[in-house]
Amino acid sequence: MTTNKNDKFNARTVSEEGKSIVYLSGELDLSVAPDFRLVMEPLVGDSEVDLAINLKELKYIDSTGIGILLSILKARHSANASFSVEEVPTQIQKLFDMTGIAKFFEPQENSQ
Repeated sequence: MTTNKNDKFNARTVSEEGKSIVYLSGELDLSVAPDFRLVMEPLVGDSEVDLAINLKELKYIDSTGIGILLSILKARHSANASFSVEEVPTQIQKLFDMTGIAKFFEPQENSQ
């Protein structure tokens, strides 16, 4: 488990049985983008592992955060590797809908 924490943003990674889930909480914006990229960089490149980002505890995301999610999606797609965004809060889902990116982050059915 990897954790990156500061006063307004936290990214906690849980890896098990071929899947890594990154749990985000707080605010994902320009000021914490470098921290988020550091957490995500080794995970994005590992195409052998299913990757998910859980937004349940995320309170805010700006265009920089959205851009990072889209770059992760693009990199994972290019590597033919799975990527999903889970438990999107209502206010963030509205932003995804307004910006037109919601279609790229369709909810994934739980296969368990």
